Amino acid sequence: MTPELGQLALILALILSALQCVLPLTGAWKNSRPLMATGRSLAAGQFVFVALAFGILAWAFWINDFSVAYVAQNSNLTLPWYYRLAAVWGAHEGSLLLWMLILNLWTVALVALGGKLPEAFFARVIGVLGFVSFGFLLYMVTTSNPFVRILPAPPNGADLNPVLQDPGLTFHPPLLYMGYVGFSVAFAFAIASLLGGELKATWVRWARPWTNVAWGFLTVGIVAGSAWAYYELGWGGWWFWDPVENASFMPWLIGAALIHAQAITDKRGGLRAWTLLLSIFGFAFSLLGTFLVRSGLLTSVHAFAFAPTRGLFILVYLGVVIGGSLLLYALRAPKVTGGQPFALASRETLMVVGNLMLTVACAMVLLGTLYPLVGEALNIGRISVGPPYFGPLFLLLMTPLVLAMPFGPLSRWGKADLKVWARALVKIVALAVAAGIIGFVVGARSFYQLLGITASVWVMAGVALFAIKRWREAPAGKRYPFEMVGMMLAHFGVGVFIAGAILTRSMSVEQDVSMRPGSSVEVGAYAFQFRGVSETKGPNWLAEQGSVSITRDGKPVVVLHPQKRTYAGGQVQTEAAIQAGIFRDLYVSLGDRIGDGAWSLRVYDKPFVRWIWAGGILMMLGSFTVVLDRRFRLKRAVEPETTHAKPEPAPPGKLADDHA
Repeated sequence: MTPELGQLALILALILSALQCVLPLTGAWKNSRPLMATGRSLAAGQFVFVALAFGILAWAFWINDFSVAYVAQNSNLTLPWYYRLAAVWGAHEGSLLLWMLILNLWTVALVALGGKLPEAFFARVIGVLGFVSFGFLLYMVTTSNPFVRILPAPPNGADLNPVLQDPGLTFHPPLLYMGYVGFSVAFAFAIASLLGGELKATWVRWARPWTNVAWGFLTVGIVAGSAWAYYELGWGGWWFWDPVENASFMPWLIGAALIHAQAITDKRGGLRAWTLLLSIFGFAFSLLGTFLVRSGLLTSVHAFAFAPTRGLFILVYLGVVIGGSLLLYALRAPKVTGGQPFALASRETLMVVGNLMLTVACAMVLLGTLYPLVGEALNIGRISVGPPYFGPLFLLLMTPLVLAMPFGPLSRWGKADLKVWARALVKIVALAVAAGIIGFVVGARSFYQLLGITASVWVMAGVALFAIKRWREAPAGKRYPFEMVGMMLAHFGVGVFIAGAILTRSMSVEQDVSMRPGSSVEVGAYAFQFRGVSETKGPNWLAEQGSVSITRDGKPVVVLHPQKRTYAGGQVQTEAAIQAGIFRDLYVSLGDRIGDGAWSLRVYDKPFVRWIWAGGILMMLGSFTVVLDRRFRLKRAVEPETTHAKPEPAPPGKLADDHA
């Protein structure tokens, strides 16, 4: 009866989510403290039942309960125990349950840490999160129940998709969902402020830590997915502009814009309406990504199977949530006024430019992702949109942002000192040009190689100049608050990422070769010698394992062993072999047997590819560091504000303590 208990737990969680939506919102509307107070206990109760359902599903996988259809479809007796547990979220129903568990974790964290928020505002936030939970629980109970039975139970299950039988499954989906779902908190804060008419900038300071943490998790989730695809799919790429990759990248772009818009609203009281809108769209793109992945409309290695009923449900839910939010925004946003004025040359202007580029880039990615679907709907054929569209346009849109990035932290709020800009420009240009010259001397010749070097140094030099300026000008003990350290880490991470992305693209060497045992091929500065293929086996697979010896200038470097695995169900999966390094990867993927002892192999020399992910990790650390700043610690309950209150004047444009 254990699976039935799991289903019952989901139904009870659904009931509690409905109450969590209705009672606190009603209490805030009628100013009833008992009704508002129910939000905390209802949220806690919902978490208990969702966690119970998740635990029951995990137990069903652990004991190989093949009477549960979801277990039978995604596990078998030979699947290692660690992949059995990860298989809980390896397909649609379980991944949706993981989504719900993470949403409840965010809600419980808010209950635990948001106790000093104004009571009515907090009740509205909890009510909005209850509505989000209700929609997804209803979706799960009606169309995606993970506890459906098969009777009689089969003696063995099918198998987990071989692509998912990798350590990446254990950490990539949870991290990505932490980011996806985390934007629901910023969304709930924005909707709560619109519902209550509390449209002054104060709510933004309350929301900023949650937004930064969500964006940080989404960043590391995307990084983890990129690294997983790089070594698992065997084609040596780290980003392919796949539709499902784009589905996670769009909320990331909006989240980056939102973080900076919130900083302006918090510090200067400006861009309030824009910050509200970005808060709505951040979660909207998370829901859109869910729809695209789970509807089956997109062709992707990451997408779930075609399920029109599920897709229709999410589409309707997306329309209700986002349509209702935008309607509320249209009714209340005209009342959002105020904010400190700023000159054309100011920190605000540079951040607005960045916001504009990020949102336009998101629109560009959205257009390229959905255009094939539009073409098919209009009977003009399914048009493929790939890197030739995304790559050049994204580079074009990010150029103004990268050019402006070093000067934002060096600028004052309200009005920048042009002399500071001029002195910084001379130093940054000198450092970037010097780096380009050094790169040319040591062998960089192509345009993209020199671009990668100079662009990355351009950004990093801006961070270094800001750190030096702070050390010289700020008082001791206030030079580097956590908010500022987080900004510097994230911006430096952008520079590292730029170096990795552009240099990898311009310097990688790739060859598809046919090799017999004993033959060799030169790739870049390395010689790859194919020694042959032997058989090996794992817990639930047999493999043909190649042996490739790599030398440089006649000196041994490493011996790599790429595999071609065959799983119990007959599915074949390539496992690349990689020697990872700080400055380059050596990568070998085993292809098919050609005949006469020959095999096809794909070999790569990939410089600086690890810098891509290192840059993402630095961005994640930066976003988490910001949250530690004491400015975001609630000391006491704050009374709700009205739209008629005048904005608090910001300190005159000083450098200290004024950036995130």
